Amino acid sequence: MKDFAGKVAVITGGGTGMGRELARQLAAEGCSVAMCDVSEANMAETKRLCSQDAPQGVRVTTCLADVSIEDQMNRFRDEVAKDQDTDKIHLLFNNAGIGGGGSFVNGSRAEWDKIFAVCWGGVYFGTRAFLPMLMKADEGHIINTSSVNGFWASLGPDSAHTAYSAAKFAVKGFTEALINDLRLNAPHLKCSVVMPGHIGTEIVANSRKILTGGDHALDAEALALIRQRMVALGVDADKLSDDRINAIVAERARSFRDDAPTSAEQAAKVILDGVKSDSWRILVGDDAHHLDEMVRGDPLHAYEKEFFQRMAERTGWVLGGPAGRKAK
Repeated sequence: MKDFAGKVAVITGGGTGMGRELARQLAAEGCSVAMCDVSEANMAETKRLCSQDAPQGVRVTTCLADVSIEDQMNRFRDEVAKDQDTDKIHLLFNNAGIGGGGSFVNGSRAEWDKIFAVCWGGVYFGTRAFLPMLMKADEGHIINTSSVNGFWASLGPDSAHTAYSAAKFAVKGFTEALINDLRLNAPHLKCSVVMPGHIGTEIVANSRKILTGGDHALDAEALALIRQRMVALGVDADKLSDDRINAIVAERARSFRDDAPTSAEQAAKVILDGVKSDSWRILVGDDAHHLDEMVRGDPLHAYEKEFFQRMAERTGWVLGGPAGRKAK
C-alpha cells in the first residue's frame, strides 16, 4: 500500500497521542478515518485538527468505545460501516493502550486485569471485529501497537511491570503469527507490529484517569502503592504528604509527554512509512533501536541490574522512578 488516498482507516485510541497523529496524517493524505476512544472531548479535538488539512471528501468519524469490551468494539464496527457508508476498510490501527498493573504478586488484580484487557484484548477484539471488513477490500493492512516492553519486560530492576509487558508480548506474538496466517488465508492483507520506545504522549495521564475514574487525587490504595515503590528506591516516602505525592505523579505525566526523545507526530510518520514499505516490524525511536540491539545481543542478562545500567547510559532512559517513569 504505497499511498493512503481514497482508503478507509480505523484507529483505536484516536483521541490523543499517536492515535491522534495517525488520524491527522492519514486524513491529510486523503484517507477517511474512523476512530474510537473513551473520551468524546479528545476525539472532537482530533476531528477538528484533521479537518484543517484533509482534502474535500475525506470523512472523519468518531465512536465512544472501550476496546476491552467486545460488544463495544462490535458496535464500533457497525457504526464505521454506517458512518463511512462502506462495507470495507483498508487499514486497522489497533493503537489504544494504557499503563499500570505492575505487580502480579501483590498489586491490584482489578488494575492488572484492566491493563491486560485494554492492551491485549483491544488488539484481539479489534482484529476480530474488523477482519471481515478488511477481507472485502482489495488490499489491507493490520497495524498492532506493541512496545519495547513487548521484547523487554521491564522498567528496570526496582519496578514490577507484568501486566503491560505481558500484554505487549501477546500483541507482538499475535502479529508475528498473523504473518503466515494471512499469507496462507488472506494474501491481500498484511500486518505490522509497532514497538515504540519513549514517545511523548498522554498515556501516563490518560491511564491514571481510566484507572481512578477521573482527574481527582489518588486514593489511599494508590498512594500506598506509590510510597511502596519509592521506599524500594531508597526514598523516605513517609515524610512526603499526600499532596506532594500527587504533585510528583502529575510531574511524571508532564515529563513523559514533554521531555520525550520522540514526539507523537514523529512516531506516526515512522509508522505510516513502515506500512508503505511493507515492514512487518516497526521500531519507533532511537531508544527502541538501541534496546532491541542490546536485548538481542545479550538476552540471558537482559534482566540484570548491570544490563539496565548499560541500557540507561546508551538510551538516556531513567526508569522505575517513584511512580515508574520513562524520562529524558
